[in-house]
Amino acid sequence: MPSLNKIRTAIPRARRDELADPALRSLRTAVTTFFALDGFLFAGWVVRIPAIKEQTGSSAGDLGLALLGVSAGAVATMAVTSRLCQRFGNHPVTVATALLLSLSIALPPLTGSALALGLVLLVFGSAYGALNVAMNSAAVDIVTALRRPVMPSFHAAFSLGGMLGAGLGGLVAGILSPTRHLLLLTVVGLVVATVAGRTLLSHKAPGGPAAGQPGRAERAPRGRLAGRTRWLVGVFGLIALCTAYGEGALADWGALHLQQDLDTGPGLAAAGYSFFALMMTIGRLSGTALLERLGQTRALVAGGATAAAGMLFGALAPNVWLALVGFALTGLGLANIFPIAIGRAGALAGPSGVAAASTLGYGGMLLGPPAIGFLADWFSLPTALTTVALLSAVAALIAYATRRAGGMRA
Repeated sequence: MPSLNKIRTAIPRARRDELADPALRSLRTAVTTFFALDGFLFAGWVVRIPAIKEQTGSSAGDLGLALLGVSAGAVATMAVTSRLCQRFGNHPVTVATALLLSLSIALPPLTGSALALGLVLLVFGSAYGALNVAMNSAAVDIVTALRRPVMPSFHAAFSLGGMLGAGLGGLVAGILSPTRHLLLLTVVGLVVATVAGRTLLSHKAPGGPAAGQPGRAERAPRGRLAGRTRWLVGVFGLIALCTAYGEGALADWGALHLQQDLDTGPGLAAAGYSFFALMMTIGRLSGTALLERLGQTRALVAGGATAAAGMLFGALAPNVWLALVGFALTGLGLANIFPIAIGRAGALAGPSGVAAASTLGYGGMLLGPPAIGFLADWFSLPTALTTVALLSAVAALIAYATRRAGGMRA
């Protein structure tokens, strides 16, 4: 990855290159659409969790076990998706897994027990994990071709999709049953994936850096990482895990906290994730400028500290409006930590680094919700949510402690 000074110099030329290449511009738009669709569908599911919990008669612990189906399916699929991408290409795998995710989101409201819910969430999680690996791999190809740090823009699309999905969920929560709502999302997902997929399938993946400017991805080993590089990739993967844990926890338990602990209605409870996703979107849209102004270390430390303070406020606030402020601060703080960590891993070890750090990161997002469920059973849901603040602070400390590792810039 070029230094920040080089990035500033290269940006005008890179933008001209993108404008002069309609195929690359169309490809970037299509991949961005899949990120937005992923966030939209995932948020549509999470805002209906309270209703499905009531429908299945699950306790917090039972729900946590059922949500473990998402984690198990995603982690198992992530282990093989990279090989599928190598065999069939990032683009076909992205389209296929988006279609599967759209179909599987209609299944949870058809269940009547925690066990059945866990089984269908295994399918949902498999599609979700595979799509995230495939579309991130496609995004890395575009970042490499543009030679610009635009990864936060793709993740901004995910957050924007999450905000829209949560907002829609809040509007229809009192009108549509979970079954009709999620079936509507299936139809939307199939249409969007088909339209964007035609563009994606009609273009080959970008070839990589320009001649004479080899990137780290070309020099990185294709197999297992070794030595210091593997350790550094693990560090950035751990940072991603700590912050993605918070995103997964807010997605699956935020609405329930507002509804159960602060006595809000389903519409306002759904707005909690919408506030979180809105601030995350704003933070990621400004991510490139933030990196250029603060540098990687300061951006990571400031983000982790902001998220830690915001989540403490959101979990322990005595009323819903203060909790919503805390959720918003948490989203702003977490916004760019995951993209920065994944980008650094890719700069260190190319696609192998991206795959390893992404698996750790998304593992944190998917393992967080069941962990919160168990802690909520043992203590209380507000107490369980304070672990999000703890891990955000840990991410900031790790980033500061490793600030000179792997070319990290202050």
